[in-house]
Amino acid sequence: MSTLFGIIGYPLGHTFSPAYFNNKFAIKKIDAEYKSFPIADIHDFISLLKENPSIRGLSVTIPYKEAIIAFLDQLDGVAEKVGAVNCISIKNGVRKGYNTDIIGFRDSLLPLLKNSHRSALILGTGGASRAVAYVLDELGIAYKFVTRKQQALGQGGLLCYEQLTIDDIDRHKLIINTTPLGMYPNESVCADIPYDGIGNEHLLYDLIYNPEETKFMMLGKLSGAVTKNGLEMLHLQAEAAWDIWNS
Repeated sequence: MSTLFGIIGYPLGHTFSPAYFNNKFAIKKIDAEYKSFPIADIHDFISLLKENPSIRGLSVTIPYKEAIIAFLDQLDGVAEKVGAVNCISIKNGVRKGYNTDIIGFRDSLLPLLKNSHRSALILGTGGASRAVAYVLDELGIAYKFVTRKQQALGQGGLLCYEQLTIDDIDRHKLIINTTPLGMYPNESVCADIPYDGIGNEHLLYDLIYNPEETKFMMLGKLSGAVTKNGLEMLHLQAEAAWDIWNS
């Protein structure tokens, strides 16, 4: 029986991970397979492992990067600090969580940073946003989270979409979308921010990679911003996960 790897999340119609890893296995003649495991409830995770005892590693995506922690035996130190997991290693029955989003985001962002990118808006407050915030802290870039949750009003470091003004956008030259808004197949939607405040000093980074250009990116580009999707981040974090699974 070949070694099994995979990705959990819901839904998973957008993910490129199986194609990426299975192509890697074919090229390198590795006796392994990578599958999508869409689970509608995080509590199905344990039964998934029982039904697939050959699983040795899993990627974790929306919406389970935080919820999965309760089902793990150990956390890597960085994943514990971040409070989110996107990679699980299973060895001798021990399930250990890691966060390789940090590597993927940091290494794909660094070549694009300029002196003007000293303040950022992070769109969304889910598991992926935690990795983004961790990297920005490392780089000394100030940031605020933007959320739909009205109860967040007045809390430090949090803004509501309805609060955002053109001046807010102008002051934050780095804007990072960590939400699934605009992801395949719902490509016609995007974060509701004042795009009129975007200019040619802005960098808009979208963690989404399917489609290649989201509406968020397209609107930013029309205003002269530099844009970046999440495909390179996907590849970098996947390679970091592979190193973990084989360590």
